[in-house]
Amino acid sequence: MQRTTYAQHREALLARYPNGVAPGDIAIDDIIQLKLQNTFSTHLDIARSMAGVMRDDMAEYDLDSSKFTQSLGCWSGFHAQQMIKSVKRLRGTTKGAYVYLSGWMVAGLRNRWGHLPDQSMHEKTAVVDLIEEIYVSLRQADEVAINDLFKVLKTARDAGDQIAEQAAIKAIDAFETHVVPIIADIDAGFGNENATYLLAKEMIKAGACCLQIENQVSDAKQCGHQDGKVTVPREDFIEKLRACRLAFEELGVDQGVIVARTDSLGAGLTQKVPVSQSPGDLASDYIKWLKTEAITPENPIQDGEVALYRDGQFVKPVRMPNGLFAFQDGTGKARVIEDCISSLTQGGADLLWIETDTPNVDEIASMVNEIRKVVPNAKLTYNNSPSFNWTLNLRKQVRDQWIAEGKIHADSYPEGAALMSAEYDDADLGRETDARLARFQVDISARAGVFHNLITLPTFHLTAKSMDELSRGYFGDDKMKAYVNSVQREEIRRGVSAVKHQHEVGSDLGDTFKEMVAGERALKAGGHGNTMNQFAAE
Repeated sequence: MQRTTYAQHREALLARYPNGVAPGDIAIDDIIQLKLQNTFSTHLDIARSMAGVMRDDMAEYDLDSSKFTQSLGCWSGFHAQQMIKSVKRLRGTTKGAYVYLSGWMVAGLRNRWGHLPDQSMHEKTAVVDLIEEIYVSLRQADEVAINDLFKVLKTARDAGDQIAEQAAIKAIDAFETHVVPIIADIDAGFGNENATYLLAKEMIKAGACCLQIENQVSDAKQCGHQDGKVTVPREDFIEKLRACRLAFEELGVDQGVIVARTDSLGAGLTQKVPVSQSPGDLASDYIKWLKTEAITPENPIQDGEVALYRDGQFVKPVRMPNGLFAFQDGTGKARVIEDCISSLTQGGADLLWIETDTPNVDEIASMVNEIRKVVPNAKLTYNNSPSFNWTLNLRKQVRDQWIAEGKIHADSYPEGAALMSAEYDDADLGRETDARLARFQVDISARAGVFHNLITLPTFHLTAKSMDELSRGYFGDDKMKAYVNSVQREEIRRGVSAVKHQHEVGSDLGDTFKEMVAGERALKAGGHGNTMNQFAAE
């Protein structure tokens, strides 16, 4: 995104106000600061800009799979803000870092009805509200950071230090926004295709450049890591993908990104038997996987039962007591591959999401290789889910591989849950597992076409763990030591800006604005008596 520089703003303003002062004795630099901190006029502008960022990142990944992107699921604007600030401290840039907005966390933490399971029972508006909140927080981070840069510029000017002044202007022009793409979970669309379109529009207007939608039945939606999932025919899902695309197009987000998620690997049921118009169409490819029973004198068709004509004879699809139809056992992988191909070739999706039951690079790569035979540049968003027991799964994988290679005996390490024991943390098995965890995202991006690695619920678990850690100490024997050792001292030593919490929420920003309009009359909070000054040297 091309930004107007400090000099360009100053030149334009001096053309209007040659004396360097706007009506009301407003300084030109004050106007420049406000213009630079307000890069995006609306959140719809954010969606348009961030869609371009994602498209550029996808093109870069196509050339080099090591250029994958990452995100963490955030359930508040503050979580997202602190994540992006941390990335900037670590890398010096936000490039490749996104925010994931999880429907699970909206249901569990952000709705009026209490903590609810991931079954699309939360209010639609809660999703939109969270997108809006995240971007408000990210934009405020910009405002606070730019205000700090202009304070440095003012100090240099007041001191008559032209070298420092030019360095400050260079830093202002080099400033990189905290605003990054959001991948927003729209669940199964919260209704029919029109409901999907209406909600998609609101999410896009709130700033979402990327929508993730799944092929489950909207009114029977389950978390991808739970049982009882029911998929829809591919024609139905394609219509919802089109609804999302039309919402992007209507709002002028021409590069909007759609992630088509399939839950077929773990979904054994469907609600509908679609009507096939010709052999090999979407409906026939969906129906062929249904579990059926032969119609015989011993197993005749009964009144009210459904029959299918298959391979020259009538058969009965297996129907559950609730009216749902069952798929053949062991067909999930084949259905996933077909789902993905149709979503890309006929639904216009840009990225895929394959929900799996374990984190296994080989399993995912085997499906992606089949998809890429039809769509060579197929790319995935992958859920590095907290629903996986990562330690146990990868220790099992290492153990099984080493036994197969003859590196260890079957009795070298136990089977099952016993592998979780802390005694193996420093054993060869534990160290190899940790090494594979460290490179898991690199491996899956190189071998399985994963463009974007995310963790859906990390801030849910992190908040629970952190509050438990602090509470155990604070309400236990350590009292204030628990807070200082586990929170504040670490904030200071890591350079976490939130340690100066007044500054973090805009106190200095408010002081600056008061000075803009009141000058020496401004009543400021950041004076000598502000205890945040104790952190000034940090």
